Amino acid sequence: MIFRQLFEPESSTYTYLVGCRETGDAVLIDPVMETVERDLAEIQRLGLRLAYTLETHIHADHVTSACRLRTLTGCQVACPAMEDLPCADIGIAEDRPLAVGGIVFRALHTPGHTDTHHCYVVGREDISRVFTGDALLIDGCGRTDFQNGDPDDLFRSVREKLFTLPDDTLVYPGHDYQHRHVTTILQERERNPRLGDDKSRDDFREIMANLDLPYPKKINAAVPANRRCGDCRDQVPEAHRLSDEKFVQGVPS
Repeated sequence: MIFRQLFEPESSTYTYLVGCRETGDAVLIDPVMETVERDLAEIQRLGLRLAYTLETHIHADHVTSACRLRTLTGCQVACPAMEDLPCADIGIAEDRPLAVGGIVFRALHTPGHTDTHHCYVVGREDISRVFTGDALLIDGCGRTDFQNGDPDDLFRSVREKLFTLPDDTLVYPGHDYQHRHVTTILQERERNPRLGDDKSRDDFREIMANLDLPYPKKINAAVPANRRCGDCRDQVPEAHRLSDEKFVQGVPS
């Protein structure tokens, strides 16, 4: 398996490139509009073909590049089926995994940050990875105060689904704000200050109720744009748009 962790600094978002060595097919998990050129250059450098983009949820802090990448490369757009997005090509669910070459992405419905949030588990070459989006972060978790978020749902998702994965499963989060890259299920169970084994459901409710976070700066543009898979020329400011003239057959010029 070919694997790269890519970072967008404005929203501190991780995008993950996962490729199959045997077929050359690849998927980008949670791609960001501002990094289309970088992502395509990396795909080209590795000799891969982008087969899918895959979203963990409807993001509020950045606009996805899913539709733009589909236009430029012919890839398909995949997202949780329960989002019921007309712009998506494929809906993923717990009983509908996504196969990319010889790699299988097994979906886990993990509501709480949003009500349709999904994580994706990949087991390959004796290494198990889980891409947790905003459900579980390194020493933290996503907020639960908008987009039908709910602290009880998130507590249950993490404790009953994510924390029941093998201890050595590598956890790759959707964001990190302190330049950290990866953790493990065991590490989060032992020391996560919000959701670790020493915290009760009541503890978690209190923690989340007192975060007092400002809303994401781009939420008013990002949420409606992402419900259209990022096909959002009429809703996103000009500075966030890309020109297709920069690309030839999906490869940066």
